[in-house]
Order: sequence, then C-alpha cells, then structure tokens
Amino acid sequence: MLEQEEKYIDLLLKGCLNFNQSKSLFIHYDVIIKPFVEKIIKKAQLMGISDIVLDEKDINITHEKLKNTTKEEIEKDSYFNRSNWDIYANKGASFLLLNTEFPHFMDDIDPTLIAQAALTNINTSPLYKRLQLSYKIPWCIASFPNEYWAKSIYAEDDLSYNKLFNAIMKMCMVDTKDPIASWEEQLAIATERSTKLNNLKIKKLHYTNSLGTDLTIELPNNYYFQSAANADNGKMLVNMPSYEIFTSPNYRKTEGIVYSSKPLIYNGSLIDDFYLIFKEGKVIDYNAKIGKEILKQIIETDEQSCYLGEVALVNYDSPISNTGLVFGTTLIDENASCHLALGEGFPDAIENGLKLTKEELIKRGINQSKQHVDFMIGTEDLQIEAETNDGQIIIFKEGNFDI
Repeated sequence: MLEQEEKYIDLLLKGCLNFNQSKSLFIHYDVIIKPFVEKIIKKAQLMGISDIVLDEKDINITHEKLKNTTKEEIEKDSYFNRSNWDIYANKGASFLLLNTEFPHFMDDIDPTLIAQAALTNINTSPLYKRLQLSYKIPWCIASFPNEYWAKSIYAEDDLSYNKLFNAIMKMCMVDTKDPIASWEEQLAIATERSTKLNNLKIKKLHYTNSLGTDLTIELPNNYYFQSAANADNGKMLVNMPSYEIFTSPNYRKTEGIVYSSKPLIYNGSLIDDFYLIFKEGKVIDYNAKIGKEILKQIIETDEQSCYLGEVALVNYDSPISNTGLVFGTTLIDENASCHLALGEGFPDAIENGLKLTKEELIKRGINQSKQHVDFMIGTEDLQIEAETNDGQIIIFKEGNFDI
C-alpha cells in the first residue's frame, strides 16, 4: 500500500499538475486524509516546491455549522469563504483538490443550506473559477479513501478500506508499471476519438435507452470535443481518473427527457432515480424519488443553471463501470458512464472560445452559470445517433463507442 501511495503521489504531482507552470501548491482536503496530505507535502518539497498552502476542512465542523445556521449566516461565515483561493489563483498556484466522500452524512441538513454553502464557495472565488475553466492555472481533482466511505461501499467487510484503496489505485492505473505512461496511452485514445467526432461536424445528438431517455442535444457551430488533458493546457490532467471526452452543447437547443442511471451525490447529499424534461434547452419539469428538493436547488441556483453546460461520452465497458460498484462520488462515477452537466459550459468547447467574453460565449450557445453539476445517464443499452452534414450515423451502440 505504501508503494502505491508513493506512485499515486508521483502521478498527481508530475503527471497531472505538471509543475512546469508553477512553484506553488494549494491543497484542498478533509482532515480525515491528512496523513496522506503530509506525504504529498514531503514529496512536493523534495521537488523544490516550497510555497505550499493547505485548505483543510472537517466534515464534522461543516455538518455542525450547517445544522445550526441560516442562509444569511453562511454568506458571512469565513469557513465557507474561498477568497484565499483567488489569492493563490492570482499567483498562478497549482491546485490539488483531494476528494473523499461521506455518504449520507448530510441527510439531516436542510438542502437549501447545503446549496447556499456551495454557492458561497463559488461566489467568493470567481477568479479561481475563471482561470480554472480556461486552463490558465494547473489544477487536478483526485480521490482518496476514508474508512467511512469504504464501509458505505463494502458494508461490514473488515477489509473495506483496503478494497476501496485498491479499487481507486486500479482505476487510476497506479497498479501499472508506469502510471504516467499508462495515462499517456489512454489519453492518446481519447484524442483519437475526439478528433473523429470533431471531423464529423455533428449537428445533433439523439440519446435513447430502456430507462426512457429520449433526448436530442444540438451542438454549437465549431464545437470541440476534448479529453481532460488536451495539448493546449500544458499536459495537465485535471481529473484523476478520467475516461471521458466532452464538449458543451448549444444550451438553447436541448429537447426531450433524460433519466439518471446512477445516484448523484451533491455536497454530501443523495439524489437518486430522477429525470429531467427539457424544452428549448431549459429544464421545464423534473422529479426524483430521493433528493428532489436538492435537485431543485441545483436547477434554481441561478437563471442559467437550468440549462446544460456539458455533454460527455464514456464507454459503459470501462474500468470503473466494470467494477459493478457505485462509488458515490461524481468524480469517479461520471467516468463510468456517459453524463451531462447542468450549468456552466466550457469556453474551449468551441473554436477560439478562450478568447471570448462571457457575453460572446452566451451568444455562441455556451452556457454561463455559477453552477456545474454532472449527472450520469449512461447504460449498457444506450444508443446515440449523430446528425451530420452527411446524414445520420450511430456513434454509440449498446453503451459503447461505435466509431
């Protein structure tokens, strides 16, 4: 386990963040994984990184604050303020965001307070968000296990932590001889697929499956599919793991119904078995058997959060999906399934998009919102038909790429 931890740290610092661009490291994490963070610090220092900033949170403190507060108090509470993220984004720091989950920990908290905490995070770090989305700063979000999370997946198994640790290492290809080289190979495959899709000059994507999904999404002119590490962003790998290729739709041009295929964990709360109905790009109706009020908060975050910002394609036959497990974190689960995202679109999802203002992006169909929430829709029988200048073509069949 210690050897794999060291290889994982090397992958994150050298393969994902690529410190050619920065000599500062900003680490966001929960205190429960502090021992792992301390190992990262030691490795970073050996690499010559002396400016290391720790943004430590504690899920227990977060819970207690949200349990005994109001929306107005959250806005004023320094605990939820991320203005220090903007300070280090302005310095060009590399951001390592370590994700560890606590399923059902927030089940007794008012969903409107959870949503307000997330909104305060976003509102107090606008520079970070802007630079992150435009790849102007190095950043990576990655997972690390904790006992609570492990028990939720492997029940009362005494080896639950070890099993979750090994599962994460495997999906991140840390178990290979050279994880960085392994990811370079994976990303080469993603680049090839992205190129094929870009060359098709797709107008619309039509999704259908046995859950009842029947959704048509129009892509903007000069759309650009890419992976989580394209040639234009300094060879950063912003998600670990990442098996997706993605772009942004024309946010005004989505029609039909889509059903979730996996649970969505949003800031510690569960949303499951839900659907969304779109008309002229906007969510006009929705329901969820679990977490409807939380879903409502996401959709109503701002005027544009009821529109799509991302279209992502992932093989159902993939390393994460083939575990047969739901990990309860979007970072991992979205890489086991085709997914969509409500809210903010990507500036580089269209040609020369990074040079455009927010107003210009909106005009080109790229959504602008304070929110960005991925949800999973892929199934083993998902079919996606593309409408191109040369006619109809099936690009996804039985859950997997067919191009």
